[in-house]
Amino acid sequence: MSTKYIFVTGGVVSSLGKGLTAAALGTLLENRKLKVTLQKFDPYLNVDPGTMNPFQHGEVYVLDDGAETDLDLGHYERFTRTSLTRVNNLTSGQVYQRVLENEREGKYLGKTVQVIPHVTDEIKARIREIARISDADVVITEIGGTTGDIEGLPFLEAIREFALEVGYSNSLFIHVTYVPFIRAAGELKTKPTQQSVAKLREIGITPHILVCRTERPLSKELRQKISLFCNVPVEGVIEEKDVDHTIYEVPLMLQRERMDELICRLLHLDAPPADMSHWQDILRKIIAPKHRVRIGMVGKYTGLKDAYKSVDEAIGHGGIANDCGVAIEKIEAQDLTPENCAQQLKGLAGILVPGGFGDRGIDGKILAAQYARESGVPYLGLCLGMQIATIEFGRHVLGLEGAHSTEFDKASPHPVIALLEEQENVKRLGGTMRLGAQEVQLQVGSRAGRLYGEFVSHERHRHRFEFNNRYREQYEQAGFHLCGLSPDGELVELIEIEKHPFFMASQFHPEFRSKPDAPHPLFRGFIAAALARTQEESA
Repeated sequence: MSTKYIFVTGGVVSSLGKGLTAAALGTLLENRKLKVTLQKFDPYLNVDPGTMNPFQHGEVYVLDDGAETDLDLGHYERFTRTSLTRVNNLTSGQVYQRVLENEREGKYLGKTVQVIPHVTDEIKARIREIARISDADVVITEIGGTTGDIEGLPFLEAIREFALEVGYSNSLFIHVTYVPFIRAAGELKTKPTQQSVAKLREIGITPHILVCRTERPLSKELRQKISLFCNVPVEGVIEEKDVDHTIYEVPLMLQRERMDELICRLLHLDAPPADMSHWQDILRKIIAPKHRVRIGMVGKYTGLKDAYKSVDEAIGHGGIANDCGVAIEKIEAQDLTPENCAQQLKGLAGILVPGGFGDRGIDGKILAAQYARESGVPYLGLCLGMQIATIEFGRHVLGLEGAHSTEFDKASPHPVIALLEEQENVKRLGGTMRLGAQEVQLQVGSRAGRLYGEFVSHERHRHRFEFNNRYREQYEQAGFHLCGLSPDGELVELIEIEKHPFFMASQFHPEFRSKPDAPHPLFRGFIAAALARTQEESA
């Protein structure tokens, strides 16, 4: 069977959920026994999002091969079984960088370098490359941005050309659009959708399917109107209503709309119906869990929902593993003070400190770690969260006055967290951290070993600073157990505090390996400990 290609575009406004739609479609097609891979094309000129401010772009999602990518690749991996690489994310920055390198090397044989064909050829080459590497039955490609943006035009032209080259029986276009409800008029309006589709058709792309994001159900008459004015069959007008509980409802929503059935018919895919019973079980545990807990996340980017997207999802996955609903309370680290900390954190079943960069909010995070350690509240630290736990323990247990990280205080008398040796001469910021999957060896007899059920794991990293080995003996003797190390024993990867209900922190990012049907062991154990605390207090 020849590879089939699905292109997902978006119109009217940004943040409509193209990535979630693509991921949910991947779920359905996988459960139809098809091999699927997904890729994201981002029109911005950054080479990758690694240097972007989380307030602007949301989290940076890290892959096994160390690629710093768009957060939508997190959706792709959580919703499907596919394992992604840097080939699955392409930016305008990468495209133009490659084209200019080719020009400097004389590969265009003296021709004038232009957007068409040189830029578009580079984009099409990436589609072919991912199809070849993955050997997938279906390649789903999401085009970032909004139709009409000048940055996205080369990508739209490239997929128009690509569909022509592979044939329309092997490719189709899905356009995600918005049907707003105007309260003053008391009705849904289709005009924005009509204009967005018209803009696509000007470029030469006619969508086969319209996924209509909406707050209210689409009536039969409204679907017929959209069909008529957008030149899409009525069955291709798909309602994607705002979910009531969780994003994991989206695959079942699209299945009810028979979207996967329509795609299989349009692409001549002979595939059995999707068995989504396991997905329904996941939803049951999210929507009607047997237990509930409240977790506090003490962060510095709490003002933007997507800044901690993978952490939010992984906490939820830990809840699924324990049949437990999790309410996440976002706490701005810089607002915590010695005077209000206990009151702010009182009543939480668990405290999580995620990653981050820069010194803003560091004192508040240290207060949160101290509160969790002294109060017996389950604590999970991620990357910076491990470094915070190390600093706090050094100051308040070991008596290391002024203990700190050299990231925040280069003159610290006790630099318990220091720059990795290989990072000392690094000048460029983009793509130069310790990145990607690295082997972690867990100590026999540790809580971590029991949680994992194995003693070797491969975890994704994104950091420059590390536990300072000069202080290992002091920490170990005081019960700050270095239970996970790099294979050569030189880097501290995971710590746990003995004689505490649950106090664990990792230098790596476990959230990047968690899925709803395969929760990461650290999140599973963290929520289990939080649940145990809740049950003890209510007994």
